[in-house]
Amino acid sequence: MEHMLMRDIHEDGRPRERLLKQGAQSLSHQELIAILLRTGTKDVSAVELANRILQKVEKLHGLKEATIEELTAISGVGKVKAIQLIAAIELGRRLALKHHEERYTIRSPQDAAMYVMQELSSLMQEHFVALLLNVKNQVIDKRTIFIGSLNTSIVHPRELFREAIKRSAASIIIIHNHPSGNPVPSQEDIDVTNRLCEVGVVIGIEIIDHIIIGNHEYISLKEKGYM
Repeated sequence: MEHMLMRDIHEDGRPRERLLKQGAQSLSHQELIAILLRTGTKDVSAVELANRILQKVEKLHGLKEATIEELTAISGVGKVKAIQLIAAIELGRRLALKHHEERYTIRSPQDAAMYVMQELSSLMQEHFVALLLNVKNQVIDKRTIFIGSLNTSIVHPRELFREAIKRSAASIIIIHNHPSGNPVPSQEDIDVTNRLCEVGVVIGIEIIDHIIIGNHEYISLKEKGYM
């Protein structure tokens, strides 16, 4: 079967021309990726190559976790095209995070979970994050305290509270992810929480919750009565 290349498509049907005339929101995932790729190969159009990429990474959601090596393993995708895609994905991720970071107010455990859900739910390692709040429960900063398995010998209160004192935080919500996707707290999670809460009482900066993020779901240790 003969492939239709971009030059064979009527100008009005080309992604870049359609974006100019109809807006980016009118384009499909494949067409937007095709614009980032800029060109296809001698055998396939940029749109066909974009479709090949989406099939390989199992639709759009999988693209945000794709590596340079995985992308360049796809026929027709060289290092330059892979770098362009990775850069665009990272820019989109940063824009999404920036949107949430503008004085976001925490009114419930769900608010705290949703603030970091997109960032933490797909990570392959545990990330221990602190949301530093002012007296109005607004997020004044978000800090990754450490990366790795959670245990009482690694989580040092001084690392957490140093950041809180530096930013004059009134309270803290601690959050970490379970790469397994199961947000049920372990005994280690509970022990770490209790230890940090005790230090918070002494210092005068309250730990108001510990949220565990799973696969797009969460558990609040406060709600479950562990705090």
